[in-house]
Amino acid sequence: MQTTTQTRPPATPAGRSEARPVERLAYAVSLLLILSGLVHLAVFAVDGGPWYGPVSWRKPVTFGLSFGATLIAVTWVTSYLRVGSRLRALLLGVFTADCVVEVGGITLQAWRRVPSHLDMETPFDTAVSMSLAVGGGVLVVLLTLFAVAAFRRRPTGPAGMALAVRSGFAILLVGLASGAAMIARGAVLARTGHQEAAYHSTAPLKPLHGVSLHAVLVLPVLARSLSRTSWSEPVRRRIVMTATGCYVVAVLGAGVWAVLTY
Repeated sequence: MQTTTQTRPPATPAGRSEARPVERLAYAVSLLLILSGLVHLAVFAVDGGPWYGPVSWRKPVTFGLSFGATLIAVTWVTSYLRVGSRLRALLLGVFTADCVVEVGGITLQAWRRVPSHLDMETPFDTAVSMSLAVGGGVLVVLLTLFAVAAFRRRPTGPAGMALAVRSGFAILLVGLASGAAMIARGAVLARTGHQEAAYHSTAPLKPLHGVSLHAVLVLPVLARSLSRTSWSEPVRRRIVMTATGCYVVAVLGAGVWAVLTY
């Protein structure tokens, strides 16, 4: 009697099927956010106006590009984390929605020709400003959870990726802290009747905030790019370590500048 053995396809990790649709959604949304930033750059080229200041086309441009790049980075980099697929999918879904809220609120206020952050002039402006502040708080919580996961269990990936992911999230937390400090100081000034001072109080921390946000993309991309070379793993690790050190020096430099000009 002849028996037939059926070969089953390799099993996918539990929960992985739930994560894939969220990843596709996150990548699609990130591209739309980047496109929004580029469109508003064209609007600025046509409409003109100041580039700096609380009311300018700079904000929808920079926030669209920055949030789009950050969403791409977080979606990709978290695939190296040793975290449950269902939990990752949930966190990515909330993070994606929050990115839309942040960029959407800023873009809305730019078209209304009023400040987006720290604007308490009318009930509607206050509602938008508070929504952006709450959204920022949600971003801090979500990204902190991903950072904890990165340090709790060693990330997977090619040589140097674990260091790149952990360093990227650690530096990202510096960016989040500086952003929270900007909002907190500006809110205090706005609440005490110093509205104009509130708008300008964030300037010293902006370089630190901007530099710190994108280490989570730059360093892992470097590690991934190095994996395609013929260099040995020790060499690739040393390159990632050197790049991380350079990034830390840049962050420290921006921090010193913020202290000196605050």
